[in-house]
Amino acid sequence: MRFVVRLILFIGVVFLLPTLATVAWWSLQDRPSTWREAAWGSSGLLQPASADDKAAVYIMAARTGGMKGAFSLHCWIVVKRPGATEYERYDKVGWGSPIRKNAYAADAYWYSNTPEIVHQLHGASAEAVLANIDTAIADYPYSKAGDYHIWPGPNSNSFVAHVIRSVPQMGARMPSNAVGRDYAPGAASFGWDRQRHDFKATLGGLLGIAAGAESGIELQFLGLVAGMDFARPALLIPAYGRLDLWRTETRIASGTHSVLIE
Repeated sequence: MRFVVRLILFIGVVFLLPTLATVAWWSLQDRPSTWREAAWGSSGLLQPASADDKAAVYIMAARTGGMKGAFSLHCWIVVKRPGATEYERYDKVGWGSPIRKNAYAADAYWYSNTPEIVHQLHGASAEAVLANIDTAIADYPYSKAGDYHIWPGPNSNSFVAHVIRSVPQMGARMPSNAVGRDYAPGAASFGWDRQRHDFKATLGGLLGIAAGAESGIELQFLGLVAGMDFARPALLIPAYGRLDLWRTETRIASGTHSVLIE
């Protein structure tokens, strides 16, 4: 009985209270009441693709719509091929054919929420992973109509997480508050990732743990993540996301802004 009480207290302090605080903060934000009223055009975050002949890869994210935005981000992938004058954007959505190409501007607002760059590569580093990204997108197993499930997944974030896992050379990480990123089919999944030096275990993306050089320590509960990043010191706060303990890089609400340019 004492263990149960302590477990409930732990969940309340570590997961419930930060989530409720984030919900309270989000409820005070000015946002559109319907998708028709929301802004979906370019935010101007990215320079025109024609401004640079080099290849580029971006993992991008923005808070999602309605009260869901208190809990999670929507993530997507943007690529630019060498010499291309247009970006290519890939999202997974919950209606029609799930995997969408260029349904929105590469750096578009998402339900009026400003996007952020989670991770980016430029030049030779980006060009080296383009073919693998194409393969990972084509091989995504939940790409048919009806394959989208908002919670616990597979959803938009599960799709981007699949590409990141499939192309470790990108060196990208999903934001901790991208609900659905830890989705795994079946009752349980666990193992050691040699390339990322991480151990991960999850029960269908609902309960789990990750520990290692890349993840630091993460506890996962019903899609929420609490933990600590030791490599780039930061707290991972459920629903809110990353809170850097000191600024060694540019901080954004959805994750770490990482850049590799060649």
